[in-house]
Amino acid sequence: SEASRTLPSLESIQKVFEQQLHPGLHQRSQMLGEATPVNIVLKLNQLISLLSSIEEKVKTLLIEGPDSTHRRSLIPPVTFEVKADSLGIFSKIHLKVDVEMGKLIIKRAKDGPEDKFYTHKKILQLIKSQKVPNKLVIVLETEKEKTQRKEYVFSDSKKREGFCQLLQQMKNKHSEQPEPDMITIFIGTWNMGAAPPPKKITSWFLSKGQGKTRDDTADYIPHDIYVIGTQEDPQGEKEWLETLRQSLQEITSISFKVIAIHTLWNIRIVVLAKPEHENRISHICTDNVKTGIANTLGNKGAVGVSFMFNGTSLGFVNSHLTSGSEKKHRRNQNYTNILRFLTLGDKKLSPFNITHRFTHLFWLGDLNYRVEQPPTEAENIIQKIRQQQYPELLAFDQLLLERKDQKVFLQFEEEEITFAPTYRFERGTREKYAYTKQKATGMKYNLPSWCDRVLWKSYPMVHVVCQSYGCTTDIMTSDHSPVFATFEVGVTSQFVSKNDLKYTDSQGEIEFLHCYATLKTKSQTKFYIEFHSSCLETFVKSQEGENEDGNEGELVVKFVDALPKLTPIISDPEYLLDQHILISIKSSDSDESYGEGCIALRIEATESLVPIHAVLTHHGEKTGVFQGEIKLQTSQGKQREKLYDFVKIERDENAGQKPKNVSNLDPNKDWDQTNRKSKPHLMAKEAAAVARYWGSASSSPDAPGKEDMFCSTPTDISNASYMGMVAFPQQPSAMSQLKQIPSPEQPSSLWSYEQQPKENVSGMGQREASATSPSLAPLSPKTSLQPTVNRSICSRSQEHLPLELGRSAAEPLLQEEGQQKPEMFENPLYGSMGSKGKAALKKEPDYAKASRKEQPLPHDQSFHLAKLQELESPKVPGKQPAPPFLVPTQRFRSYTCSGQTEEKNTGEKTQGKLKAAAFMENASPLKKIVKSSRCEVSLSAQGQSSKPPLPSKSRAVLDMQSSKGRDYRDSSELPHSGKHRTEEGPLGRTTTP
Repeated sequence: SEASRTLPSLESIQKVFEQQLHPGLHQRSQMLGEATPVNIVLKLNQLISLLSSIEEKVKTLLIEGPDSTHRRSLIPPVTFEVKADSLGIFSKIHLKVDVEMGKLIIKRAKDGPEDKFYTHKKILQLIKSQKVPNKLVIVLETEKEKTQRKEYVFSDSKKREGFCQLLQQMKNKHSEQPEPDMITIFIGTWNMGAAPPPKKITSWFLSKGQGKTRDDTADYIPHDIYVIGTQEDPQGEKEWLETLRQSLQEITSISFKVIAIHTLWNIRIVVLAKPEHENRISHICTDNVKTGIANTLGNKGAVGVSFMFNGTSLGFVNSHLTSGSEKKHRRNQNYTNILRFLTLGDKKLSPFNITHRFTHLFWLGDLNYRVEQPPTEAENIIQKIRQQQYPELLAFDQLLLERKDQKVFLQFEEEEITFAPTYRFERGTREKYAYTKQKATGMKYNLPSWCDRVLWKSYPMVHVVCQSYGCTTDIMTSDHSPVFATFEVGVTSQFVSKNDLKYTDSQGEIEFLHCYATLKTKSQTKFYIEFHSSCLETFVKSQEGENEDGNEGELVVKFVDALPKLTPIISDPEYLLDQHILISIKSSDSDESYGEGCIALRIEATESLVPIHAVLTHHGEKTGVFQGEIKLQTSQGKQREKLYDFVKIERDENAGQKPKNVSNLDPNKDWDQTNRKSKPHLMAKEAAAVARYWGSASSSPDAPGKEDMFCSTPTDISNASYMGMVAFPQQPSAMSQLKQIPSPEQPSSLWSYEQQPKENVSGMGQREASATSPSLAPLSPKTSLQPTVNRSICSRSQEHLPLELGRSAAEPLLQEEGQQKPEMFENPLYGSMGSKGKAALKKEPDYAKASRKEQPLPHDQSFHLAKLQELESPKVPGKQPAPPFLVPTQRFRSYTCSGQTEEKNTGEKTQGKLKAAAFMENASPLKKIVKSSRCEVSLSAQGQSSKPPLPSKSRAVLDMQSSKGRDYRDSSELPHSGKHRTEEGPLGRTTTP
């Protein structure tokens, strides 16, 4: 019969699709084809089951492709409800993103017909508003090759972020470029507490929980690389790998490839990547360092993995440092040991440790730094956690304080912490912290702390954005919660010349001019420079420089004609502008490195002199700076726009905010990305003139525990916080001059650690915590008082803005907190700029003595005195003539406020706000009274001059001036209540994204 003839061929097809045949099917198909009704029914049933199973297989194959394990995950279409602004009238519309089809569909109703759609090629750019955290402008190409801007307001900033990520994914998926410009990396760290994990840990990989989390709409977007670090991991490697791969398969439908796995005792690191990236990853290295007892036990230490992703080097370190609240110095030593002895990356870069060997280095783990408070404060801490008052606790976070003092993780960054401490929980719940532990030696206290952290350090001027940073709330088998962080990072391709003949005769050249290094050393040996880079055939060695004595304990090494011209292997600007030059200053006697630094070649104006400024470090400590100018010559052509340039941040003059990818606390980043892009011409001729003018400059010795502008370049030139914080050198260098000229396009931003309420947009323009940029460190108790606000608001950077803007920048900040404006804006001691830079001042000790004799003056008198001093200034011997650019006058932060000041202030509280402000002003002992900035004069002229004059000299002021400042960090008496905390109020609102 027909059925008997068809069955064998169908069975053959079935085998092709690897489908198990029904038991007994073979025997039945071989039966003689008797035309009985029973047989016919049986055969028809077999036919139906075979055909339906084949149909199912064909369908899945068509969707998944030939190899289902390697298929790319399908991202379902996602619809966003937004408001569109049309002639001031807001109407609800729906934006549907279809990543697979490469379309953005605009609809009036969610289930209604399509009104319009734009293909991925027609979507030119996304511009995020700084001022309104949930507003987005989409630049579209219309039919006549004209562009159109459409403005949409999302329900919150997380939705906006999810929408941007989906469109980036769409652009990436349909890109004509064979290699990616940008990848996303998931980083997870979890101290498992020697207990096996629960069955479900997917929330960790979806960045769900507390803190800066991903929007649900981004759940379907898989990351390119997953890096998972565990400590106290009780499982075997195979068992843990299986758990991870199954969890990722469940949420992404992708079978991830294992790139590396490395274990030291119970410390483990696993790197997984999408199958499509397998051939892009090479040069895999793994290593470990033991820092346990006598540095021989592996119960504490670090494991690391490094590899190349196309042309970009990536490094990952998972560490478990010494525990115990009192052992922070031991932890700092652990960090230094890991830096010195962990060997990852390119072995040719022998003078450089891991902090300079990678384009992007990520450091994760149980770092064990604690909240430094006495055990008696335990219940207060828990109360603050319940009220989500994290900034108040972060002011005592050991890691942030040690980083601020430049003792550890120099030049690293960390996203703002907006989640609860991840240690020490009672197992099985996340509602209760178990902070006591009975030991043989007595009761041990483990106060709730942020032990589990993720930090990163990238080369200057490369793209890196932290998209999420938080902890899970549903994984409770350990006394620690897992922490997640996700990053968008720029990567470069393995460059292949488009036209071999055109590029064979290398037209490229890198030239260093007017360079000198300032080293913290008393050695009188001769020094030379080694230049290392992947764009050079081999490292290049310079001639010896000429030594000159700098300030106390410093040596200036000048390289006038000693620096060779460097010839890159490829001169195409698309390749060369993505490269970096590593420098090492070595002694001629021992060939030992005295400092290493990194210089970006991303120079907008090629063939013109551009100033450079690189911080030099050695074994994790700052050892000096390298300064001068660079001239880059490339072949013809220009860089194409990268995928990460698809999303931009609107420069809004009213919003004093930094773009997302600008670095935070650490001002030691080498260049200012945004300023360079918005203002490429840093006036090369003027820069050169300044460099020559200050060619003989040498830096002042660092005040202990201070970030100084000379040795560290802020990423945001106009960030008033940096200006307020730093101690300037006695003779500002060319670069410090340049860095201090704010861009009129970049308004100042203020320091803060306070979270902002959702959807709260003031005239200043504020963003929610979910869309914030990398965090600023919480100010230590010693420095977190109102003068900081005063300095910031009246800083030079505001002078570029109209007066009204200066006022509006200050007022919303204070009014938002529900506080009155402090009576401090008119204090001339905090004017950040005089009309002339006063370069040479007495050393710090003299400063302090002199200031104690000083008495406060009413505003008008002090202003006249400042003018008199300015007129007399030429008579003072040893003063430098005014430099070509305006420079902020020196301020020594160490003396701005003290414990004694606070006590006196509290005592005098009844005497009213004006007196309190006067005491605060005198807490900053500046020897010379500085001329008020325009901002202050205007403010005092507009209605503030009618206030009664400040008291000339009260008893409290005299006591305060003769008293010596105390550092709360070394004292058991911590300012957890009283006036100290309320003084911090105006710092609360930030304008940093």
